[in-house]
Amino acid sequence: MIRWFRVQVLMIDYTLASMARRKARNLGLLLVYAAILFVLASVTLFTGALREEAVRALVGAPEVTVQRMVMGRHALIDRDGLEALRAIRGVQWAEGRLWGYFYDTANGANYTMIVPSGGIVPSGGREAVAYGAPPEPGFVRIGGGVARSRGVAPGDWLFLLNPQGRLFKLRVEAVFPSASELVSADLVVLSEADFRAFHTLPEGVFTDLALGVRNPREITTIVEKAALVLPDCRFITRRDILRTYDALFDWREGILLALMGGAILAFMILAWDKASGQSPEERREIGILKAIGWETGEVIRARLWESALVSLFAFLAGYLLAYLHVFFFSAGLLRPVLQGWAVLYPEIHLTPRIDGARVLTLFLLTVGPYVAATLVPIWRAAVVDPDTVMR
Repeated sequence: MIRWFRVQVLMIDYTLASMARRKARNLGLLLVYAAILFVLASVTLFTGALREEAVRALVGAPEVTVQRMVMGRHALIDRDGLEALRAIRGVQWAEGRLWGYFYDTANGANYTMIVPSGGIVPSGGREAVAYGAPPEPGFVRIGGGVARSRGVAPGDWLFLLNPQGRLFKLRVEAVFPSASELVSADLVVLSEADFRAFHTLPEGVFTDLALGVRNPREITTIVEKAALVLPDCRFITRRDILRTYDALFDWREGILLALMGGAILAFMILAWDKASGQSPEERREIGILKAIGWETGEVIRARLWESALVSLFAFLAGYLLAYLHVFFFSAGLLRPVLQGWAVLYPEIHLTPRIDGARVLTLFLLTVGPYVAATLVPIWRAAVVDPDTVMR
């Protein structure tokens, strides 16, 4: 075992010296390889980080969200439905929620306006933000994206023109911290009185209802009972929301990786061409090695070590750059595609995390094909008679 290890060390030493004699060729190949790996790793790291943030944000989401449907569209639900759900055995709590969207013509951005109630945040995916009690009438708490787009800070006035043309003057009580900006960038949190006045919403109606279930294993049973009580409503569980997030991120990740498929194929063709297009100097080197006693298997191993070292260095460099790009520079090259905001882009700081399975998959899908693509050309060069090569 020790002898085999020493042989491999000597083989690597020879391979590095051989690569150093062809700096331009190997450096160019290394840069192209690392650039492709950088893009692929950035996509997988950024998508995985966003998925983790989504899961973390949904930890405090209600087990079941109830929405009334009219002609296939989401409609308001009244207090009678709330009382009917509270009477179902197994429901721990039920409450009405107020939230909606508002298009601000001042900057062309859409805001999410909500009224916090009982610590439960009114729209899926925003439950990780600590809102506390609703603000007093005339006051608002806003997300960082809203604050930047309107140029306001705590203590300033926020002027909003509601859909009926009425001007609302609201004092900014606080701006949510940047740590929560992934889910709070577009939020405007206000009191129930201000919300109903802004949207001309009557008393006794809600945007939707939230349910808490004592036993999570009974969620399906509770939903079946609730569907009999409120047949015109749809019931969305926390698990459904998580599946939707997974499908969304998988779809966007798939689009980028599919677009990169052409680049990967072109790189494989380049790798094949570089490996098969042996220069006269390389053929002469192989002939000398065989003339001094190297066997065909040893020549092949030396060339495979060269391919393995190039791909390994490229993988490490590309993955390291992708890690820095995603977790230290907030994935600036990918955010417009994978993040999903139209106007208010949050300044996010993702939690560094590496998924071993994803790293292994990326390694096998990039390093393995490259080494395999160079195997046949290397074998063809190694089996040539040394006398022919030397002549």
